[in-house]
Amino acid sequence: MIVLLNLGFTITSTSQAADKIAIVDISSIFQQLPQRETVAKKLEDEFKKRATELQSMERDLKIKMQQLQLNGSNMEPDARISLEKSLIAQRDNLSTKAHAFEQDNRRRQTEERDKILNCIQEAVRIVATKKNYDIVINANAIAYANNAKDITNDVLKQVK
Repeated sequence: MIVLLNLGFTITSTSQAADKIAIVDISSIFQQLPQRETVAKKLEDEFKKRATELQSMERDLKIKMQQLQLNGSNMEPDARISLEKSLIAQRDNLSTKAHAFEQDNRRRQTEERDKILNCIQEAVRIVATKKNYDIVINANAIAYANNAKDITNDVLKQVK
C-alpha cells in the first residue's frame, strides 16, 4: 500500500513538473526576426569600403602579375627581380589586410548576433515568467517531447 502511495506521488509530481516545462525554437525565432536583416545591411555598409579596397588591391595585383608573365622574359634581370619583390610585398600586404578584414567582420557579426540572441533570451524569460514555467528548453536541444508546451510564437511576438 505504501509503495502504491509513493508511486502515486511520483506520478503526480512528474505530471506537475511537466506542466512547468516549455520548449522554444530559438533558431526559428532568430531566422524570422526583421532585426536580422537590418543588422546584415548595417554590417555590409560598415565593411563595404574595406571590401572594395581589397577587391581593388587584388585586381591590381593580378594585372601586375599578368604583365610580369607576359613581359618578364624581355625585362632586364634587375628590373624583373625588383618587380617580383614588389609583387611579393604587395601580395603579403593584401593577405594581411584580407586576414584583418575577415577577423573584424567575423567579430562584428558575432557581436551583433549575440545582441539579438540576448534579446531573444530576455523575451524567453519574460514569457516564461508570465506563464509560470520553471524550465524552458531549446527545441533543438531535445530529441523528443510529447505534449510539450511550445512557446516559440509567444517569444517571437515578445521580441518583435
